[in-house]
Amino acid sequence: MALDQKVVRRQKLRWRIRAKVKGVANKPRLSVFRSNKDIYVQLIDDATGTTLASANSREKDIVAIAGNKVEKSVLVGKAIANKAKAVGIETAVFDRGGYLYHGRVKAVADGAREGGLKL
Repeated sequence: MALDQKVVRRQKLRWRIRAKVKGVANKPRLSVFRSNKDIYVQLIDDATGTTLASANSREKDIVAIAGNKVEKSVLVGKAIANKAKAVGIETAVFDRGGYLYHGRVKAVADGAREGGLKL
Protein backbone atom coordinates (compact mmCIF):
# COMPACT_ATOMS: atom_id res chain seq x y z
CA MET A 1 0.00 0.00 0.00
CA ALA A 2 1.56 3.25 -1.14
CA LEU A 3 1.29 6.32 1.04
CA ASP A 4 -0.20 9.48 -0.39
CA GLN A 5 2.65 11.79 -1.40
CA LYS A 6 0.81 14.84 -0.08
CA VAL A 7 0.60 13.26 3.38
CA VAL A 8 4.27 12.25 3.34
CA ARG A 9 5.31 15.78 2.29
CA ARG A 10 3.28 17.39 5.08
CA GLN A 11 4.70 14.96 7.65
CA LYS A 12 8.25 15.88 6.66
CA LEU A 13 7.37 19.57 6.98
CA ARG A 14 5.85 18.90 10.43
CA TRP A 15 9.03 17.21 11.62
CA ARG A 16 11.16 20.09 10.33
CA ILE A 17 8.96 22.67 12.04
CA ARG A 18 8.82 20.70 15.31
CA ALA A 19 12.63 20.53 15.41
CA LYS A 20 12.70 24.33 15.60
CA VAL A 21 9.50 25.21 17.47
CA LYS A 22 9.34 24.20 21.12
CA GLY A 23 6.77 25.19 23.69
CA VAL A 24 7.35 25.63 27.43
CA ALA A 25 4.90 26.17 30.27
CA ASN A 26 4.89 29.98 30.13
CA LYS A 27 5.07 30.08 26.30
CA PRO A 28 3.39 26.93 24.91
CA ARG A 29 3.14 25.78 21.32
CA LEU A 30 -0.14 26.56 19.54
CA SER A 31 -0.55 23.50 17.32
CA VAL A 32 -3.03 23.47 14.42
CA PHE A 33 -4.63 20.44 12.77
CA ARG A 34 -6.86 21.01 9.77
CA SER A 35 -9.20 18.34 8.45
CA ASN A 36 -11.40 18.75 5.40
CA LYS A 37 -14.36 19.86 7.49
CA ASP A 38 -13.07 21.04 10.89
CA ILE A 39 -10.06 22.68 12.51
CA TYR A 40 -8.49 21.83 15.86
CA VAL A 41 -5.96 23.79 17.96
CA GLN A 42 -4.08 22.94 21.13
CA LEU A 43 -1.76 24.75 23.50
CA ILE A 44 0.99 22.22 24.27
CA ASP A 45 3.78 22.30 26.85
CA ASP A 46 6.53 20.27 25.15
CA ALA A 47 8.65 20.08 28.30
CA THR A 48 6.08 17.88 30.04
CA GLY A 49 4.16 16.74 26.95
CA THR A 50 0.80 17.99 28.24
CA THR A 51 -2.03 19.84 26.55
CA LEU A 52 -2.86 23.01 28.49
CA ALA A 53 -5.94 24.07 26.49
CA SER A 54 -7.71 23.09 23.31
CA ALA A 55 -10.46 24.35 21.01
CA ASN A 56 -12.05 23.12 17.80
CA SER A 57 -14.77 23.99 15.33
CA ARG A 58 -17.01 21.19 16.65
CA GLU A 59 -17.75 22.96 19.95
CA LYS A 60 -21.41 23.81 20.46
CA ASP A 61 -21.01 27.59 20.53
CA ILE A 62 -19.01 27.59 17.27
CA VAL A 63 -21.24 25.07 15.45
CA ALA A 64 -24.30 27.17 16.33
CA ILE A 65 -22.92 30.17 14.43
CA ALA A 66 -23.51 30.03 10.68
CA GLY A 67 -20.56 30.81 8.45
CA ASN A 68 -17.94 29.30 6.22
CA LYS A 69 -14.86 27.40 7.41
CA VAL A 70 -12.60 30.47 7.46
CA GLU A 71 -15.05 32.41 9.62
CA LYS A 72 -15.33 29.48 12.02
CA SER A 73 -11.53 29.26 12.15
CA VAL A 74 -11.41 32.85 13.40
CA LEU A 75 -13.87 31.88 16.14
CA VAL A 76 -11.69 28.89 17.08
CA GLY A 77 -8.70 31.26 17.38
CA LYS A 78 -10.67 33.56 19.67
CA ALA A 79 -11.84 30.56 21.73
CA ILE A 80 -8.29 29.30 22.28
CA ALA A 81 -7.19 32.81 23.27
CA ASN A 82 -9.96 32.98 25.88
CA LYS A 83 -9.06 29.54 27.24
CA ALA A 84 -5.38 30.54 27.35
CA LYS A 85 -6.23 33.63 29.39
CA ALA A 86 -8.22 31.46 31.80
CA VAL A 87 -5.16 29.25 32.32
CA GLY A 88 -2.89 32.29 32.66
CA ILE A 89 -1.08 32.18 29.31
CA GLU A 90 -0.44 35.40 27.39
CA THR A 91 2.07 34.34 24.72
CA ALA A 92 2.47 31.26 22.53
CA VAL A 93 4.60 29.92 19.68
CA PHE A 94 2.58 29.22 16.51
CA ASP A 95 2.99 25.76 14.96
CA ARG A 96 1.24 25.63 11.58
CA GLY A 97 1.60 21.84 11.46
CA GLY A 98 3.02 21.62 7.95
CA TYR A 99 0.16 23.58 6.39
CA LEU A 100 0.68 26.78 4.45
CA TYR A 101 0.16 29.96 6.46
CA HIS A 102 -2.90 30.81 4.39
CA GLY A 103 -6.67 30.52 4.62
CA ARG A 104 -7.96 28.70 7.69
CA VAL A 105 -4.54 28.40 9.36
CA LYS A 106 -3.97 32.14 9.04
CA ALA A 107 -7.53 32.78 10.26
CA VAL A 108 -6.83 30.82 13.46
CA ALA A 109 -3.70 32.89 14.10
CA ASP A 110 -5.55 36.15 13.42
CA GLY A 111 -8.42 35.10 15.70
CA ALA A 112 -6.00 34.23 18.49
CA ARG A 113 -4.35 37.63 18.13
CA GLU A 114 -7.75 39.35 18.19
CA GLY A 115 -8.54 37.42 21.37
CA GLY A 116 -5.43 38.83 23.04
CA LEU A 117 -2.93 36.00 22.62
CA LYS A 118 0.55 37.11 21.51
CA LEU A 119 2.06 34.87 18.82
